[in-house]
Amino acid sequence: MPNFTKKAIKDTFLSLLDERPLNRITVKDIVESCGINRNSFYYHFEDLPALLEEIIAERVRELIDSHPTMDSLEDCCDTAAEFVQQNRRAIFHIYHSLSREVFERHLMEVCEYVVRTYVEVDFAGRPVDQQDKEMLIRYHKCEVFGNVIDWLNSGMEYDISAYFHRIYQLKRGWEGEVLRRDVNT
Repeated sequence: MPNFTKKAIKDTFLSLLDERPLNRITVKDIVESCGINRNSFYYHFEDLPALLEEIIAERVRELIDSHPTMDSLEDCCDTAAEFVQQNRRAIFHIYHSLSREVFERHLMEVCEYVVRTYVEVDFAGRPVDQQDKEMLIRYHKCEVFGNVIDWLNSGMEYDISAYFHRIYQLKRGWEGEVLRRDVNT
């Protein structure tokens, strides 16, 4: 039965987080909503930050497990954005709380995973220096992370997936133009 209680605590916390900011949620709110006592909460979690950390880590693992490969940089960006959009209001409340660092750390983990997965597949069988691959992974990881953070700072006002797709469409055109110029010089 402890797994049921733990799941109820997590579900209740996410439900409350969808309704209000993180700093307005207490252990008392959770246990009253679940119909359990405080000891049951503390049996499973040290405190609210530990609960939040576990939930985010689980969601990251689920997202990574559901995307074993990436076919394009757009897929990488879509996957990182999907991580945020699954619980949009809850993420917004976490992002604007003291627990922002926890969210950002896990978002960076998602960004690195999706970009690394894509780069490893895209460069498979090609003679590319490992240091160059690591540099590309770092660059694109930070690019995706920075754009997701900028989107969060804007209040998630625009379609980030459409934004990423258009950026990469423009980049392909720009890169083609640079290569064309290099050939003609």
